[in-house]
Amino acid sequence: MLSRLGALLQEAVGAWEPTIDLLEAFVEHWKGITHYYIESTDESTPAKKTDIPWRLKQMLDILVHEERQQAAGEAGPCLEYLLQHKILETLCTLGKAEYPPGMRQQVFQFFSKVLAQVQHPLLHYLNVHRPVQNLLRLGGAPGSLTEKEEVQFTTVLCTKIQQDPALLTYILEGKKTVAQKNASKESTALPGETASIEDKDHPHSKAPDGGPGGAGALSAQLPAETQEPDEGVGENNLITSLVGLCKSKKGRVALKAQENLLLLVSVAPQAAATYLVRSSPCCPAIVKHLCQLYQSLPTFLDPADIAALEGISWRLPSAPSDEGSFPGKEALAAFLGWFDYCDHLVLEAHPVVADALAKAVAEKLFVEILQPQLLHVSEQSVLTSTALLTALLRQLRSPALLGEAVAFLLGSEPWPAAPEDSPRSLCAHLVRHCDHLSDEISIATLRLFEELLQKPHEHIIRSLVLCHLEGRLYAARGSQEPESYEDDLDLEEDPYFTDGPLDAGFQPSARPRPAPATSSDGKTAVTEIVNSFLCLVPEEAKTSAFLEETGYDTYVHDAYTLFQECSSRVGPWGWPLALTPLDPHEPERPFFEGHFLRMLLDRMSRILEQPYSLNLQVTSVLSRLALFPHPLIHEYLLDPYISLAPGCRSLFSVLVRVIGDLMQRIQRVPQFPGKLLLVRKQLMGHIPGEQLDHQTLLQGVVVLEEFCKELAAIAFVKFPPQGPHLHLPPPPEGHV
Repeated sequence: MLSRLGALLQEAVGAWEPTIDLLEAFVEHWKGITHYYIESTDESTPAKKTDIPWRLKQMLDILVHEERQQAAGEAGPCLEYLLQHKILETLCTLGKAEYPPGMRQQVFQFFSKVLAQVQHPLLHYLNVHRPVQNLLRLGGAPGSLTEKEEVQFTTVLCTKIQQDPALLTYILEGKKTVAQKNASKESTALPGETASIEDKDHPHSKAPDGGPGGAGALSAQLPAETQEPDEGVGENNLITSLVGLCKSKKGRVALKAQENLLLLVSVAPQAAATYLVRSSPCCPAIVKHLCQLYQSLPTFLDPADIAALEGISWRLPSAPSDEGSFPGKEALAAFLGWFDYCDHLVLEAHPVVADALAKAVAEKLFVEILQPQLLHVSEQSVLTSTALLTALLRQLRSPALLGEAVAFLLGSEPWPAAPEDSPRSLCAHLVRHCDHLSDEISIATLRLFEELLQKPHEHIIRSLVLCHLEGRLYAARGSQEPESYEDDLDLEEDPYFTDGPLDAGFQPSARPRPAPATSSDGKTAVTEIVNSFLCLVPEEAKTSAFLEETGYDTYVHDAYTLFQECSSRVGPWGWPLALTPLDPHEPERPFFEGHFLRMLLDRMSRILEQPYSLNLQVTSVLSRLALFPHPLIHEYLLDPYISLAPGCRSLFSVLVRVIGDLMQRIQRVPQFPGKLLLVRKQLMGHIPGEQLDHQTLLQGVVVLEEFCKELAAIAFVKFPPQGPHLHLPPPPEGHV
């Protein structure tokens, strides 16, 4: 009986005490904090050595305990007191005053814990989201002593916004939201609080001027500039605070801030996204930091050093420690990491924010900074900016930012179709850089185009190549298929072969004798094409037979992988599977291959005179082009049997001319076969390198042989004779 009576008394006390004792205790702890400012004269004692942290902890515990006793959706007396007496606004003022020292840290922690642990929705209240905005305004400075607390605070806010994206509007727009939402307050107010977002007439928005422990009691104790919180709550302090924290030297702080900013732009509803773009510093602040990081780079960076930092991620922006050190390495890693973050933001953000951010990057970084450097008279400036732009293209993943990069580099319209036209666009300058007097600039720019060709954007290949091949003006109208391979390669009639007929004692190896077979869809049989490329280089100029690791089958397997990747990338573009038949009655019109193809074919025609590294890059770009599964590209670059219109050339006709030039040069080089094999072994690292006479020519011959094998492999994998499975055709007689 006594135990039952004791239990009843305990329940009665438990039901009565929270409504009376909890509020009294809450008020008592708040008075204890305010009395400290009235009575204390020691301004040097840190806040953590006073009773303020303990009292704030007790107030938090009371709020959490009280909420457990309330029905769902109801605010208890202590929470009502917190709101009515503007306690959060007062704490924000104390944090701004930073008195006692370290008070700002305590305020950040209290705000974070209240918002995280109190389940009652708070951010809709004016007397909560206004001090939240004011507190955000106190942070965001790089190197702040409260960075850890600031990022914890913003993390709590972002978590709340993720749970209810509509909250982002309150945090971003502040007072403007109050005025705009006034008409619809019934739908936005909390249950039982139909006026919770209203202005000063709401009991939670107005505190008694002389109320117990109110802000008025502290006015005389604080510096004049910190007595009242700022009223400019329309500013977007959550964004600026996060961007500032992203610049922190503390890796964990910066990473968490970046994750929070990414979360905000990805969950933003339409209204908030529009506000972010039109009325916030979101995009300008992000791009400004990107441009600042670029400006901090050294004036000159070696393209090899830039390429060595491939794979920098915004989550791991520091430079790999196992890579060689060079001046500006950490600055370069920071820039590439932030660019990767911008790309990720564009990829994940609301489309309105993504488009605006992509345009801002294009305008501020590409146009205002990179373009003048790409067009600069200084070769050093051109080389570094080209290599950096290549690295940026390699990292691009977002369609919106890729579209801006393509428009920046290539423009939105195809080039003029006449060779005498000299467009002044950036792309025209870059193409001319591919044929620059500086081999380094030529190589760097060719790498830029090779990277561009690997991007999933149809305008790239259409603008550079396809728009010039459409109509097949390079093909002769009304001509019949050649009766034999020799008829098709009548060098004396080739307008691009001006060095005379081939020497009778030095012929290309194993010429295919039968006429080219043609499949039912009009395509030349792949075996004939493969053999045409494999037999193009004379036997006396071949050395791969002496080294096992340079066989044709290796190229086939590599080409198959690259072709599958390319086909997957261009699949959505709906390209035709076959050529459009020529109209034999259509009059012939002049053909111009375009500035880009003309540059590549001109470079290819000088393969015997150019440095080895430059030849490798030229053939690499041509191989990338040949991989595209478009019938026009296949015909122009890979069909040896095409009947060309007068004055036109194809890749195969250029190679034939190079072979003719090679035949004449070889005879002037003593001990040519032995020297050629020696150079191949040097290039493959089998023997130490040493300078030889005619070394450029010999290296060019090695590249030429390997390039012909690569083209043969590409042709084979594009149209395998036995279906999709790779069955290598037997090499022609005498070829390994």
